[in-house]
Amino acid sequence: MSKAQESSTQVKSHELEEHRASLFKFAMLHLRNEAQAEDVVQETLLAAMQGAEKFAGNSSVRTWLTGILKHKILDQIRKSSRERAAEIHYDEDSSEDFDALFNERGAYAAVPAEWGSPDTALSQKNFFEVLERCMQGLPANTARVFAMREIMGLDTVEICKETGISATNCGVLLYRARMALRLCLDQRWFGRNR
Repeated sequence: MSKAQESSTQVKSHELEEHRASLFKFAMLHLRNEAQAEDVVQETLLAAMQGAEKFAGNSSVRTWLTGILKHKILDQIRKSSRERAAEIHYDEDSSEDFDALFNERGAYAAVPAEWGSPDTALSQKNFFEVLERCMQGLPANTARVFAMREIMGLDTVEICKETGISATNCGVLLYRARMALRLCLDQRWFGRNR
């Protein structure tokens, strides 16, 4: 490798390294395990350095790295699923937490707080910080399934294949995640100005 190529590689690896913290945060949201998150980030950066010549520049470096990271996270989830000797037992079997939200006819017992304009809320960085804290409060398996569906864009069949759960269980976990996030966001973001 010539000195010019070596210098170019160092600049690229330095540029990639600048994204480590945000990649780690994204990985922690999905994996909830510091060692696994660090491993997938390291694998992502290594893959990016090895494939830097394939980066066409059609997206930002962060978007490109996040795409690689999503695949590494899925690989880690697959690996973890295979390594589990015992069947997964979810502690999210109780729906009693949400029963109080509805009356005997199945309608909301109390009207949810007005969330205002979704476009305005989504454009605010603080909203995403609150959403992330709310997601961290979810049970691990519920958060993983929700993130796979809503953040990574996987369909139910893919989620079930990766996690080893049934489609019914997937639907229940997604429902519980959405309800818990609704409650948390209502309390910590949308309902705080009432």
